[in-house]
Amino acid sequence: MSDSGTPVHIVGAGPGGLATAAALRERGISAVVLERTDAVGSSWRSHYDRLRLHTARVHSSLPGLPIPRAYGRWVRRADLVRYLEQYAAHHRIEVATGVEVHRLERADDEEGAPGPEGAQGAPDAHEAQGAPGTREAQGARWVLHANGGRRLLAPAVVMATGYNHTPYLPDWPGRDGFTGELLHASRYRSPAPYAGRDVLVVGAGNTGAEIAADLAEGGAGRVRLAVRTPPHILRRSTLGWPSQRSAILCRRLPVRLVDRMAAQLTKLSVPDLAPYGLPRPDAGLYTRAREGAIPVLDAGLVEAVRQGKVEPVAAVASFEDGKVLLTDGETVTPEVVIAATGYRRGLEDLVGHLGVLDPRGVPRVHGRRTHPAAPGLFFTGFSNPLSGGLRELALEARRIAKAVARSAG
Repeated sequence: MSDSGTPVHIVGAGPGGLATAAALRERGISAVVLERTDAVGSSWRSHYDRLRLHTARVHSSLPGLPIPRAYGRWVRRADLVRYLEQYAAHHRIEVATGVEVHRLERADDEEGAPGPEGAQGAPDAHEAQGAPGTREAQGARWVLHANGGRRLLAPAVVMATGYNHTPYLPDWPGRDGFTGELLHASRYRSPAPYAGRDVLVVGAGNTGAEIAADLAEGGAGRVRLAVRTPPHILRRSTLGWPSQRSAILCRRLPVRLVDRMAAQLTKLSVPDLAPYGLPRPDAGLYTRAREGAIPVLDAGLVEAVRQGKVEPVAAVASFEDGKVLLTDGETVTPEVVIAATGYRRGLEDLVGHLGVLDPRGVPRVHGRRTHPAAPGLFFTGFSNPLSGGLRELALEARRIAKAVARSAG
């Protein structure tokens, strides 16, 4: 692949895309990273200001460059963005910014067919950056259709657009008629605009829990947290031992054993919040994690609930004018509703027609494996592991690079 001058194309310049590009470079395989925005790490740039990694710095570095010790044990959002910029420069990764891929096709399906809207003669990703490019590719398996009529050819493609790609806002009955302020958590930055206001945070995952604590500490007049299913809550570390390290050690143990161990650890380290309206879950921690429910790593929620600064309430059922009806029949009247209701992968338009996604829109295979219907198409960053997302991205990057090298050999 590198000998032909046609690089592997990686879609997305977040941690997964950059790590894979570096791992490919290490094996002598050229790659170009396509990024729809104007900078690397765009999703991390838009997260709320308070955010720190819940994974320890030593377990969060990408291949070939440790995160600086000066960034501390729990790396701040802004420092992680700085690290990603340093990482791209250190590995001399070619990043084509402003290139948004909207559809991926097999090259043999398009043989002899014209590209979309004047694609003949349109610039490729290299030309978008002012570097020489070519429209003829020996052994190209894939055609990437991008903005500006670009039609890019690649021998292999790595989709690294991320697990949290498209904000999801539930279609609650009456939502459009809500007279207060309603926003997805992706638009939340800091508590300053909500000082003195009545805020309902919907969703008790890590994002909702941390935003609720941030609002309580930042001067919101009242903070409620709408909880559909009580989460497992863990300390980020106990007696200096990170929870992530336990997850790494336990990930190959039997599910029931890990459930029992986690239950004992939680009882010893986290106060029972049932008297405050947030009981412990019935299902085990590892059981729920395998279903996609990652535990909340406490960043202030426990103390905020105990002090009455965050009030757990039932899940949202519907909206009616300025009121919110909860599933237990209670009605609340917040001025602001912040929906920490998660994200979708956003892959349907890109690759949904290839048969590589399951009914939830998640890739059927990821990492070094490829789907039989799509050889040369890899996915990274589409799982939510207990052992830490950045750690797994680093491991996947090397595995994908090895698989690409093997197929090129």
